[in-house]
Amino acid sequence: MRSGLPKVLHPLGGSPLLQHVIRTAKQLDPSSTIHVVYGHGGEQVREALEQEEVNWVLQAQQLGTGHAVDQAMPSVPDDDVLLVLYGDVPLVRAGTLARLVARAEQGSLAVLTATLDNPFGYGRMLRNVDGRLTGIVEQKDAGEDQLAIREINTGFLAAPAGRLRAWLKQLDKNNAQGEYYLTDVIAMAAADGAPVDSASADDEYEILGVNDRVQLAALERIYQRCQAEQLMRNGATLADPARLDVRGEVVTGNDCYLDINTVFEGRVTLGAGVQIGPNCCIKNATIGDDVVILANCVIEDSTIGKQSRIGPFARIRPQTELAAQVHVGNFVEIKKTRIATGSKVNHLSYIGDTHMGSGVNVGAGTITCNYDGAYKHLTEIGDNVFIGSDTQLVAPVRVGDGATIGAGSTITHDVPSDELTLSRSKQETRSGWKRPVKKTD
Repeated sequence: MRSGLPKVLHPLGGSPLLQHVIRTAKQLDPSSTIHVVYGHGGEQVREALEQEEVNWVLQAQQLGTGHAVDQAMPSVPDDDVLLVLYGDVPLVRAGTLARLVARAEQGSLAVLTATLDNPFGYGRMLRNVDGRLTGIVEQKDAGEDQLAIREINTGFLAAPAGRLRAWLKQLDKNNAQGEYYLTDVIAMAAADGAPVDSASADDEYEILGVNDRVQLAALERIYQRCQAEQLMRNGATLADPARLDVRGEVVTGNDCYLDINTVFEGRVTLGAGVQIGPNCCIKNATIGDDVVILANCVIEDSTIGKQSRIGPFARIRPQTELAAQVHVGNFVEIKKTRIATGSKVNHLSYIGDTHMGSGVNVGAGTITCNYDGAYKHLTEIGDNVFIGSDTQLVAPVRVGDGATIGAGSTITHDVPSDELTLSRSKQETRSGWKRPVKKTD
């Protein structure tokens, strides 16, 4: 990867490669622990995924895949079925793995295979004349006839733990790599007369691994295409499925419309009939029914009420709660604010640390001065307030219900209900005044 970041921590769809594999393993509802075998210097991996409930197993010496699995075996009961996954193969489906495990639960050693047009680099599956698996030969150890085989080993394997433990103890490293190959247990099982079975992946991308950034980018687009297809099946229309990024989890209601370059991060819920314009980024947000989000908006850790209208070029920052039918217009920033039904902040304003009532109209260029250099302070705005353009509300301050604030005011004291309040310098015209001009030679 040519990176200071361990390969399995490189992100795919917003999550580390290894985290995808752990999540898939959890979907199988394992009866015992998920074990993650990591190499020397892998403490960075543990720290990044410390929230995951797994058993971390150190492989102090990297002596091959068979050796890696053997490091976890002391914690695995003989009666269990052991499933081997790979931290850099992130897109395998839980359903595919469930079929593999089901074969092992019947007493077989089961391997996941795939048939590729170009099998270069993969171990080849060896079968006898009856079609039964007899072993696997790695690319570097394969002869010319074996290299012509297109059925490949994906590396995924499931087996009764007790039998696998015995085969692992018999491994040697008499091969081109000088490593203990996990794949050698296939031949051992066949020689012992143990049943050897196989299952196939539904899609080739399930078995694709990541060894460089080119492969990572290719898997990213495959992953995003899968996310786009799922959204469309759930009732959303996408202007261009190739120009959407889901970096978390998205739940949509019926008849949503997503324009190009929409980016979702974290957990996002869209109600029915939501329309999202181009170039929007939405993170950890709940968007109500029939909300319209115009182009180039950013919404983070917030709730948007039904039939609201956002943007274009609006930024909704964390801890913002907008009720129904709220309008937030172009070049408006809202932060840690509650806005009640039907209020409007349509132009060029900053509203932060504010509780705003219903039916409020905020004029262009209005700001809440919520920060004194050390602490944040609250601005409270009642119902049906009209705030003129270019107003500064210096918190802490309260504006009563029905109040009107004249344009260009700086409000430093509470504003009474149902009154006009303004603070302006007296307008003055100086007759005969001349603008300075440069002297000429």
